[in-house]
Amino acid sequence: MKRILFGLIVGVIGTGILVSLGTWQIQRLDWKEGILAEIEARIDQPAVALPETPNNPRDKYLAVEFSGRLYGEPLRVLASKKFVGAGYRVIAPVAVGDRALMVDLGFVRLDDAFTLNNDLVTIRGNIHWPDEVDGYTPEPDLNTNIWFARDADAMSNVLETEGFLIVASQVSPDIENISPMRIDTGDIPNDHFNYAMTWFSLALIWALMTTLFIWRNRNAKKA
Repeated sequence: MKRILFGLIVGVIGTGILVSLGTWQIQRLDWKEGILAEIEARIDQPAVALPETPNNPRDKYLAVEFSGRLYGEPLRVLASKKFVGAGYRVIAPVAVGDRALMVDLGFVRLDDAFTLNNDLVTIRGNIHWPDEVDGYTPEPDLNTNIWFARDADAMSNVLETEGFLIVASQVSPDIENISPMRIDTGDIPNDHFNYAMTWFSLALIWALMTTLFIWRNRNAKKA
């Protein structure tokens, strides 16, 4: 009897802990979805003038619009686009008055050529401070200006611009073969639902194992 009682206590406590962890992840899911909705709303707000000194996190994802002149040699960041394939993000310096800004103009396929001819452009986009580099990211090839991830600080040092990025959602006039890649929340991790299902599944398994343990011990005792 003591063995069955001990198994029941362990089973109830273990199941309760696993269910509470799953419930916590559901609460985290609601919290994360609220944050993502706020970010999406901020991205889609009417564009404002570019701040003099953008601040992170205050101005992260702020929608802005401005005109400036493309200049210099752009950087290319390896990327891919759904239903299109591999290519590059084109990161170019833009002169706006006496300011030098860094703009993610968008995506170009690997085999497509593009030309930036010191054109005057109007850009609508969102301020961002991407840092996609981790311990496995190769160093950029500065001879060919090919990068493997966006790093606002490092790229701005190379381009000699202010230390934030504007991700274009619209460039006027269009630049041949370059299509803007609008900033969105798709790259922000939100795995709380999967975590919750994992904890609830473990809780179910724990409860079934406890039931099996008690059933076997009761039958053994009767025999």
